Amino acid sequence: MAALVAEDNPVSQAMLRNMLTKWGYDVAVARDGEEAWRLLQPDGAPRLAILDWMMPGIDGVELCRRVRAAGREPYQYILLLTARTDSEDLVEGMDAGADDYLTKPFKAQELRVRLRAGRRILDLQEELLAAREALRDQATHDGLTGLLNRTTVLETLHIEAERAMRERRPLALILVDLDHFKLVNDTHGHLAGDAVLREAARRMRQACRRYDAIGRYGGEEFLAVVPGCDREASHAQAERLRAALASMPFAAAGASLEVTCSIGVAWREHPLPSQADAFIREADQALYAAKDRGRNRVAAYDDRAFSHQFAI
Repeated sequence: MAALVAEDNPVSQAMLRNMLTKWGYDVAVARDGEEAWRLLQPDGAPRLAILDWMMPGIDGVELCRRVRAAGREPYQYILLLTARTDSEDLVEGMDAGADDYLTKPFKAQELRVRLRAGRRILDLQEELLAAREALRDQATHDGLTGLLNRTTVLETLHIEAERAMRERRPLALILVDLDHFKLVNDTHGHLAGDAVLREAARRMRQACRRYDAIGRYGGEEFLAVVPGCDREASHAQAERLRAALASMPFAAAGASLEVTCSIGVAWREHPLPSQADAFIREADQALYAAKDRGRNRVAAYDDRAFSHQFAI
């Protein structure tokens, strides 16, 4: 684990660095409070900090206050070193945000034990963060495919519509439906159907750009929110998704299955967030047109050949 030692006395600094290195810590050294503050800022900064109370520039107590005011995650555990023994001073240090303190002069073993306690707290906090992220992932992603769930992809549509309106950029929706998916379940079983859905999701995720959002809209339908795409670009992206599914058979239940999809595309030059429902209806109507034309194809809502039939 990385540890920061902030100490202006060269003898104490060398002693602390040697002890911590011997105990397996990766030690960074700051010679004053300003340098310590800089070293605690970047991503990947030491999570364990040993700060001397009295330092040039920023003292240890003020440094504690700054660290706590920043509210960074993951948590940074602070051990304050002080020659002060007055209880009011020690309370001031703890109130400033120190997690523990050690009075100089101290024994090496006492420091080691206190650092070990700090590491346990940091490990527990890391486990809590991991659990929180897992819960957040469960709340926003579809459990079968790993894509965004319906609620989240629709929230993303509103967010991207607001951004597109603000930046005066186009926005496209791509609605994908697996062709004759019911036959997969009826013929090969629902486990095979689940395998097809997972593989379809994987292929479409790979075919999307990193800033596109794709989610499971329901059953065998998927919705992709595609920022910055006009008519031609959105149609091209939809075609990439279609080709990703049709390019090679799906392996499921010991069988090799040909899986295709029908895709409806809608796009708007400057969408309004309040028009999200109408936007989805346009993509849905384009999807029906793709099915009417024989499936395994892309249809756009503004195609003149059918738009008059599906006018809103």
